[in-house]
Amino acid sequence: MKKNMGSADKLIRVLLAAVFAVLYFTKTVEGTLGIVLLVLGGVFLLTSVVSFCPLYLPFGISTCKKEK
Repeated sequence: MKKNMGSADKLIRVLLAAVFAVLYFTKTVEGTLGIVLLVLGGVFLLTSVVSFCPLYLPFGISTCKKEK
């Protein structure tokens, strides 16, 4: 698995995951939407940790800095 996420992309995903978790656990967002946001936040965290987003592959997107 080749890394395709840069540091800014990872930071944004971690922040969004934190916002989703806070919204869910403070019961601001409940029900099905709350669970969907919580799962999406988990996916964001996982992809940030491994620095790889499978959705970027078909489109050829990479936010990593180019290696020289």
